[in-house]
Amino acid sequence: MSVHFSLSARVQSLKPSSTVAVSSRALELRRQGIDVISMSVGEPDFDTPPHVKAAAIAAIESGKTKYTAVSGIAELREAISAKFQRENGLSHAADAVTVTSGGKQALFNAFFALLNPGDEVLIPAPYWVSYPEMVAFTGAVPVPVPTTPESGFQLDPGVLEALVTPRTRMIVLNSPGNPTGAVFPPDVLEAVAGIAQRHNLMIVTDEMYEHLVYGAEHISIGTFAPNHTLTVNGASKAYAMTGWRIGYAGGPKAVIAAMNAIQSQSTSNASSVSQYAALAALEQHEETMRFIEMARTAYRERRDVIVAGLNALGLPTPTPHGAFYVMANTDRIDSNELEAARRLLDEARVAVVPGTDFGAPGQVRLSYATDMATIREVLARIEALVG
Repeated sequence: MSVHFSLSARVQSLKPSSTVAVSSRALELRRQGIDVISMSVGEPDFDTPPHVKAAAIAAIESGKTKYTAVSGIAELREAISAKFQRENGLSHAADAVTVTSGGKQALFNAFFALLNPGDEVLIPAPYWVSYPEMVAFTGAVPVPVPTTPESGFQLDPGVLEALVTPRTRMIVLNSPGNPTGAVFPPDVLEAVAGIAQRHNLMIVTDEMYEHLVYGAEHISIGTFAPNHTLTVNGASKAYAMTGWRIGYAGGPKAVIAAMNAIQSQSTSNASSVSQYAALAALEQHEETMRFIEMARTAYRERRDVIVAGLNALGLPTPTPHGAFYVMANTDRIDSNELEAARRLLDEARVAVVPGTDFGAPGQVRLSYATDMATIREVLARIEALVG
């Protein structure tokens, strides 16, 4: 006898990630023995720094493998507090900091702590695919704020403020940004902070790529509106610790307390061993910064090659000033970005992410978090496709 279960309307409303879909298709082709180069996943190709791995091994050997406080071990929260002050000019005491299982969980907890059904959330587009999905999952309404390739995907505060309504509750920022690599300058951030203060809005700022900037300066918007800002960050990108799953957030104590309450009833604490690894990354600051500078130099060289190459092939691509992604116009391949991504995968054997779920029609995202030889091979394959 078959049994039929009814899934919740909430979960049925979730859209599958195009990033995951493309990666899955590329893996399937590889399983068939087909040589596919994936430029779709945003993950550093560098290994986790040795001093971070050593700290994790030491934690295991000394038995630091038990439950921790839901909000994270005190030493790590204190180190994050010091990091916020040292690198961002933010004053968040250890009890205004929480540690999560990756930056994504920090964002998820924040949205559920702050949003009610029907609330509106302003999100500059193109955006990371998970922002609008998470917001919609709470019952709130994501409202895209358009930017243009011609401006380098820079945010216009006037366009953002024009979209504020009586139902607006939050602004989500991501600078340096995924998928565009855009870095918002201080005057833009100060203007957005002023909008949040005038309209009593919360800013949730995702600063996961803060150290990966090229010819630009990263500024934390929380320095302009500390009482209206929750700053989310983590170990994944700058420290090449994606699989360790350590994120964190700092902000108003009431918001942090609410996020901790949500986490206490869901995942509880982040991995204890990963917390001690992240602690080493923060406390051994000089060694970590040497690693970051090495990676940043490599990313910048790769960026310059892939941007020049794509533009030379007739795929207009703005120069990003942060993160490790480029957004390329696909008109020369196909004006429909989904069809362009399909052709790149099936004909050129290059996996990219269509801009559909990023709010970026007519464009695809390529990650340059890979070695230079791979980037040159990708450009050669695309050249063979476009002729």
